[in-house]
Amino acid sequence: RLGGRRRMSPEDVWYGRHWLVYPLLPASWLYRSLVWTRRLAYRRGWVERCRLPVPVIIVGNLTVGGTGKTPFVIWLCGFLRRRGMHPGVILRGYGGDAGDWPRMVGPVADPFEVGDEALVLARRTGCPVAAGPDRVAAARRLLREAKCDMIVADDGLQHYRLERNVEILVVDGARGYGNGHCLPAGPLREPVSRARGIGLKVCTGQPCPGGEFMRLLPGRLVNLREPERTRDLAGLNRQRVTAVAGIGNPARFFDLLRGYGLHLDERAYRDHHRFTPDEVASWPPGPVVMTEKDAVKCRRFAGPDHWYLPVEAELSPAFEGRLS
Repeated sequence: RLGGRRRMSPEDVWYGRHWLVYPLLPASWLYRSLVWTRRLAYRRGWVERCRLPVPVIIVGNLTVGGTGKTPFVIWLCGFLRRRGMHPGVILRGYGGDAGDWPRMVGPVADPFEVGDEALVLARRTGCPVAAGPDRVAAARRLLREAKCDMIVADDGLQHYRLERNVEILVVDGARGYGNGHCLPAGPLREPVSRARGIGLKVCTGQPCPGGEFMRLLPGRLVNLREPERTRDLAGLNRQRVTAVAGIGNPARFFDLLRGYGLHLDERAYRDHHRFTPDEVASWPPGPVVMTEKDAVKCRRFAGPDHWYLPVEAELSPAFEGRLS
């Protein structure tokens, strides 16, 4: 369902057995060869890379769409801070329409200027955050304006211009790498073979081979108009609820809500969707539950029964030991 109406999406081709994959294969092979050539140019030193004066941790994925990077980055920043470090976060700022990049992002920034993920990370991590298409420029501004002794790059795996000390791959444990093809025939930004060179792998939602399982734990529902008001998700058991998700993988959010016994009217939108007052006003009366990313864009015109569900990532002590 997209905006309440079901239509075919790229995911139907990428994660199913759809005949459209075959006419798309030549374009996929061309894309793969261009990706391979670009990576080779950086590895051989034909294109200059930038090394920052502090360590850099890259958190990324190989597929288009949501794999749980944002909850993991929040967890990672908390882990680093508990060990006395002062991390800063850089990211693309996707969905933001600021005219000047990079931007420092604070907890009261405009999500339509800097992007929804940037604002969520600024609020949840307590770390300085810089957003911009050029990750190197974003990192340099962060180091100029904030006291950081480490950089965490959200979704920077393919940004080869930035040298990195550690790469962490986040994978959707349920969907994996889809049909195994690169764009546009499949969901891959790079071939699956790229994963073999990454030392740390995290699997969201359910375990997957060779990866550390990351569980996403829901917190209490938070009211958009009055954030001090919270309620237990289980309190909506057996109620009809409008569920809103404008993220890379809405199905994971809807499955989580159904697991608590909610009866859903699903409203799935494209990732980073820019909600309008008319859209929000068109939702049925009664409880509306959305993701935290959607909430930062809907808060200014939300109704009194609109709530968002924060989630926390949980990883094993063994994984913490590997990071230490």
